[in-house]
Amino acid sequence: MKQIVGAYSLVLVVGDRILAVRDPRGIKPLALGKLPAAYGGQNGSESEVLRTVSFVDAPGHETLMATMLSGAALMDGAVLVISATDPVPQAQTQEHLMALDITDIDNIVIVQNKIDLVDGDRARENYDQIRSFVEGTVAEGAPIVPVSAQQGINIDLLIQAIEEEIPTPDRDPDAGAEFQVARSFDINRPGGRETETGGRSEWQPVETTVRSLQAGGDTVETATPGGLLGVGTGLDPAAAKGDALAGQVAGPPGTLPPIQESFTMDVSLLDRIVGEGDDGVEPVSTGEPLMLTIGTATTGGSVTSARGEECEVRLKRPVCARAGVNIAINRRVGARWRLIGYGTLR
Repeated sequence: MKQIVGAYSLVLVVGDRILAVRDPRGIKPLALGKLPAAYGGQNGSESEVLRTVSFVDAPGHETLMATMLSGAALMDGAVLVISATDPVPQAQTQEHLMALDITDIDNIVIVQNKIDLVDGDRARENYDQIRSFVEGTVAEGAPIVPVSAQQGINIDLLIQAIEEEIPTPDRDPDAGAEFQVARSFDINRPGGRETETGGRSEWQPVETTVRSLQAGGDTVETATPGGLLGVGTGLDPAAAKGDALAGQVAGPPGTLPPIQESFTMDVSLLDRIVGEGDDGVEPVSTGEPLMLTIGTATTGGSVTSARGEECEVRLKRPVCARAGVNIAINRRVGARWRLIGYGTLR
C-alpha cells in the first residue's frame, strides 16, 4: 500500500474499511482493504459495527470549489481538516467554510491534523486560531480534535466525534428514491458497434432498469438513503462513460424534479471574494456569465435579467432541480472562477 498523507490518511482508518480518495475530481472513494474482523479496543474489548460511513474528498485548492460543492451536495456532515503547521485561516479553508453555509451542512467536526510536526506551544496557538476563525460561522461550537493521522494519535477520539456530531438523519423510508449522480462510467472493455449521428434536442428523462447495486465495494440487494452507492444499469455504455451523467438525478418514473432550462433565483452575495484580498463582491449584472452548482451539477449560465436581490438565468446545460434548492454562484475573476454567493431557486 502506498503511503498517503494529509487528509487522505484520516480516511484510511475511519469505519470498518480502509478508504482513501484518490480520484482527481475528488468524488471517487477507493476501498483499499478492510480492518480485521477481530479489531477491538485498546482494553481488549470487541468492536461493534455502528454504521457504514462514506467519505467524499473536497479538493483543497480554492479554484476547485465547484468540485467541492458538487461532492458536498451528497453529504450529511463535514470533517474540516486544518493543518497545525499552517497559519489559520488559509484561503481554501475560508471558502470551504462559506460553502458549508451554502450547502446547509451544519454537522461539523474540525480536525487539527499534523500535531506531531509542531511543539505544544505552536499546537495550542494554532488551536486558538481555529477557534477564533470559526466564531460567528456555521462551525462555531464544533469540536476541534487534535490528531496525527500518520502516527494514529487521537483517531479514536475523531471517530467518537463523528459518531456524536454527525448523526444519521431521519429519513422517510416510504418516500420515493432520488439519486444525485456524482460520477458515471463504462465498465465494459474497449470496442463496440457502429452508431449514427443525430438524436433528440429535447431534454427528457432516460428510462432504464437497475441491474446491480454496490456499496463500499460489496454487492448488495437493497440500499438505504445516505452514503455513496454504485448503480449498475442497462444504459448504453456510451451514455455513461467519462462522467457523462454526472450532475443528473435518477429516481422512479414520475417522481423526479422538473427540468430547468432557465429560472429565477433569489441571490445572497458574500461580503468579499475569498482569495482576492479585500475585493468586495459587485452585484450580479444583466448579461454576465456565471458558473452555477446545483446539487452535483455544475453548469454555465447567462444572466438575462438582474433586479436587486433576484436574477433570471438561462442555462447552457439544463438541470433537474426543485424550487427552494440552494445554488452556488461563481464569477469569473481573472483566469479563475470564484465563489461570490448563493441563490435559492424559485
